[in-house]
Amino acid sequence: MNIQIFGTKKCNDTKKAERFFKERNIKFQFIDLKEKSMSKGEFTSVANAVGGVMNMVDTNAKDKDTVALIQYIADEDKLDKLLENQQIIKTPVVRNGRQATLGYQPDVWKKWE
Repeated sequence: MNIQIFGTKKCNDTKKAERFFKERNIKFQFIDLKEKSMSKGEFTSVANAVGGVMNMVDTNAKDKDTVALIQYIADEDKLDKLLENQQIIKTPVVRNGRQATLGYQPDVWKKWE
């Protein structure tokens, strides 16, 4: 397994995801989205795994203006706009190769083991 956890240090679900993998002695790489954003390739891979760009948007994010903007702009512009505004992505984003999840989803991760 090649686990990557994208999230922020303050996010409780990200902390729970890290604990999940630590408790099972599964190595993972943590990427703090406040310091380093996802590349376009990583982002596209996650979007494909979770059923599209709009599934990645956290509708409860603090930046309500950007959430609203992304919901109403043309579909072809959504990917680029989300790449620029990764603070509104549901976290944690957990990747295992081509598989990915959004939020805390231990039931899915157990199937990866």
